[in-house]
Amino acid sequence: MSTIQAIWRKLYPVDHKHKWMPLMWLPFMIWFFLDPYWKHASSWHWVWNTVAGLSFIVLYLQAFSRFGRVRNICIVLMVLMAAIFIPLNSGGVGLLIYAAAAGGFNTKLRWVVALLALELCILFFYSMRLHLDIGYWGSMFLLIVLVGFGNHHWAISHCHDEKMRLAHEELEHLAKVAERERIARDLHDVLGHTLSLITLKSELARKLVDRDPERAKQEMHDVESASRAALTDVREAIRGYRSDGIFAELARARAALETAGVAVECQTDQVPLSAEQESVLALALREAVTNVVRHAEARRCNVILRRTHGLCTLEVADDGRGANGPEGNGLRGMRERLESLGGSLRLLRSNGTRLIIDLPLASAASALRN
Repeated sequence: MSTIQAIWRKLYPVDHKHKWMPLMWLPFMIWFFLDPYWKHASSWHWVWNTVAGLSFIVLYLQAFSRFGRVRNICIVLMVLMAAIFIPLNSGGVGLLIYAAAAGGFNTKLRWVVALLALELCILFFYSMRLHLDIGYWGSMFLLIVLVGFGNHHWAISHCHDEKMRLAHEELEHLAKVAERERIARDLHDVLGHTLSLITLKSELARKLVDRDPERAKQEMHDVESASRAALTDVREAIRGYRSDGIFAELARARAALETAGVAVECQTDQVPLSAEQESVLALALREAVTNVVRHAEARRCNVILRRTHGLCTLEVADDGRGANGPEGNGLRGMRERLESLGGSLRLLRSNGTRLIIDLPLASAASALRN
């Protein structure tokens, strides 16, 4: 990397969130640099005007590429330079717009309002003192307000998107961790006993092969049956029919929603569910929470699990913008899994979104008794 590139990266590292966008507006600084030409100024005037303009550009770039206290100091210095150079340079009023653009990228509304109020006070002061045309200072007034609050809105949106991205990553991470843990536990539970049994029966068959061939043959038949059963259990474990349970999924759902900044309220009853029903219900809850985090833009989410009239009812309700458009693959797959167990899914799209899932409990209760 050359020396010039190293200096430029210190002034304005382009790998931050603003990328090249702030550089697009720098060509308008040409009016500030050409002011001595219109005034037929001296060489000394050219020198200090050029130095001032370049210094302002450095502050402008630093205000976009730095954070915290350094950034705020740069913005204050930009406003101060604008206040100094408005009476000295016809393009000085434009410096207020650059300061408003940099200062607007702040998520704190009070800070932005205070900054823009200060700039407008400076504008009005010089408008009265220099007798600026109302069309000129009125246009500057609108530009300062629009640019400042427009960039503030962009900052809020970017912050929200960043939170959503982090929430998505956290949700995916939790899902991957949960899946790895589930597979590890299932394989241990499924294979541990079966492999031990296969080992014992194989040793016994080896010892009996000469003394009692028929008994050895029966033991090897048992080994074959155990192996087939183990293979079936492994396939079921990988497909995910064996889960940690609905309450473990509720805990993961709460963690994911809270990570996304959504307030969660859970109401749960003890409900007798078969293993297959509990697994399907856990997958449905995971899909519903994923939709809330990714698409709802909600502030609150209520999760209710209750037993009523022979039914297990799971309800996930949020106060977001409501679901739009046709059902996606996730909801369609969820509906198909529920219907295969005699359940149903309803999606209500008013004042947010309510997802209501009903599962009959008769088969679950008999499964538990058996």
